[in-house]
Amino acid sequence: MQERLHKILAHAGFGSRRACEGLIEAGRVTVNGCAVHVGDKADLAEDDVRVDGRRVKPERTVYYLLNKPPGVICTNADPGGRRRAIDLLTGVAERVYPVGRLDADSRGLLILTNDGELASLLTHPRYEVPKTYEAEVSGRVSPEDVQKLRSGLWLSDGRTSGTMLRVAHRGNARSRILITLREGRNRQVRRMLARLGHKVRRLTRTKIGPLTLRGLGSGKFRRLTPAEVQALYKEAQTQSAGTRKRRRAASTEARASATVPKASAARKPAGRRSGDRRKRSAATRGAAKRIRDFTA
Repeated sequence: MQERLHKILAHAGFGSRRACEGLIEAGRVTVNGCAVHVGDKADLAEDDVRVDGRRVKPERTVYYLLNKPPGVICTNADPGGRRRAIDLLTGVAERVYPVGRLDADSRGLLILTNDGELASLLTHPRYEVPKTYEAEVSGRVSPEDVQKLRSGLWLSDGRTSGTMLRVAHRGNARSRILITLREGRNRQVRRMLARLGHKVRRLTRTKIGPLTLRGLGSGKFRRLTPAEVQALYKEAQTQSAGTRKRRRAASTEARASATVPKASAARKPAGRRSGDRRKRSAATRGAAKRIRDFTA
């Protein structure tokens, strides 16, 4: 599969994507013996990509699960010199990056990998992979608050989708709730609860798809098993299929409620497949190959 050269070089450990663009601009990168430009693409399985005459070899895909402690940031480049999530992965030689983000004050489950396809599946809103958080908040979370969170709230960037929510503890001074999102907006849990007047005192991501923090202490990490990687791919594909089904149902309902008389409406030929079902994302098409490479 072809990828942009700066992305290929970054995955191979030649620096950040911006630094790799500098290598290309400086004329230090060739593909099949020819000069290249920023934005060009290549396929390491088919093309001879070299930096300063040294051939770039495909890097094996790796997958890690980290229990991120508070005060650690989820970015690989920080001019301020703060502690990064990748700094906790001692002994890992491959260049990995966090899948999605937890803000510095939050803690909990974080996946780090160099598999861009899996990262896209887990973070793109289209796939709606569920992520569960445990939030300890100030004040009493009322039944009305619960209903509003479940139904969706208006934030500065639009209305949130409905959420799954369970109150684990309800007190006058503090409450503890479990909330599951299928979106990935910036600081969404904190913003939703603040909208209802509840300050988040502690926020922990406890689950992504089928993965949990069970047996993993704060600041500790482990490699994902092949079965867990396969389960993540399956979760994303299953959720994507469910999303398409719900959208088709909503579209059908909207057409049925239109003012056009049903007798005059053109019927869709039997057996015809919709465009959404015929088109599979590039990330999904590459899933099987990624799993085979990882388990080989």
